[in-house]
Amino acid sequence: MNDPAAPSSPPGGLFARHLAGPVGIALQDTPAVLVNGPRQCGKTTLVKQFAQGRTYLTMDDPAVLDTALHDPVGLVRRLDRAIIDEIQRAPRLLLALKMSIDEDRRPGRFLLTGSANILSLPQIADSLAGRMEVHTLLPLSQSELQGRPSDFLQRAQAQDWPISSPAWAASAGADQGSMVANALVGGYPEMRARTSLARRQSWAKAYIQTLVERDVQDIAQVEHLSQIPRLLDAVAAHCGQLFNASQIGGQLLLDTRTLDKYMGVLEKIFLVARLPAWGRHEYNRLVKTPKLHFLDAGLQASLMRLTPAMLITHRQRWGATLETWVYAELRKALALSDEQWYLSYYRDKDQVEVDFVLENPQRQLIGIEVKAAATVQAQDFKGLRRLKAQTGADFLTGIVLYDGARALPFGEGLWAIPLGAV
Repeated sequence: MNDPAAPSSPPGGLFARHLAGPVGIALQDTPAVLVNGPRQCGKTTLVKQFAQGRTYLTMDDPAVLDTALHDPVGLVRRLDRAIIDEIQRAPRLLLALKMSIDEDRRPGRFLLTGSANILSLPQIADSLAGRMEVHTLLPLSQSELQGRPSDFLQRAQAQDWPISSPAWAASAGADQGSMVANALVGGYPEMRARTSLARRQSWAKAYIQTLVERDVQDIAQVEHLSQIPRLLDAVAAHCGQLFNASQIGGQLLLDTRTLDKYMGVLEKIFLVARLPAWGRHEYNRLVKTPKLHFLDAGLQASLMRLTPAMLITHRQRWGATLETWVYAELRKALALSDEQWYLSYYRDKDQVEVDFVLENPQRQLIGIEVKAAATVQAQDFKGLRRLKAQTGADFLTGIVLYDGARALPFGEGLWAIPLGAV
């Protein structure tokens, strides 16, 4: 049976990706451009927009992969301008690309994709330094789904919020139906194409199995592959919480060293992330333990088997999924920014917390709190006021994201903003 809450796809099934602009610009002055991101997030569709005049190769083709593994230099020597898909499966190709680029530094020669953070792999970490620009593509963002600009970060800095917006109204609802649907369906195009909750959960199961059987083995020597799905289930259950290595390791019978290795693997293939705690040397009463998040709330919700009907009976689970959804949206927005923002969270020894802290190189801060409700009260700004008091002039603005349709001021620099604005 079809799920009436499932968002639909546009005609033709293709969404315009915001990252296409930065990738196109990079190809004009950089020899190699890498689009990194999880499998099935739309990398191949994106890079094929730039296929004109470029040979297309994918390492998912067994014959091409065999050549790349055994004669990478010979393969690259035959290429002038090319798209190379899933290059993490043949990391030695990057060394061959380096040699070719050193001989011919024309911009835009190689457009690469990778389903693992290949720059974190020790054997190739420095092979293309200064020769390659890297962009990260994550699953579809809220702004891409709605066909509008990604302007949340710019509006937050300028505190330029319209009183209301049609997009905010579309995302809000009396029963949170629209926001629940967006979070539970997530941003993977293939997952969104499934018309029922059961089919989306089936896709998520098959997706994880593919990652375990293929990508995990490509990037790491994992002794017990069967532990990876169990670890993902544990992380899904601890989303939005502090990373307790002893507790999670105990559940899975893994020592902390092995757990850290496996977590690193999941981070390299863009499934999960450990969000660091915000801190400065002058503040010593801050918690330093990272928090856990998925890079797609729909995948996390599928692992937790969350349904819209569970919203009332499992409020804490819904709050954690919504926080993870906001985390992923912020990551997507920051990937488009020319300025390098550092994303973290704030928590002090008094248990006062801010879900997300964005800090730029000038040490200016934006604090963001997530509330899974349609109303906002003054006490919801407690953490933001604490952060503002500690950082003074560095504090740009504090935002409580809520399931409403209007922007509301709550004092100097403090705002209640609809979740749809993200």
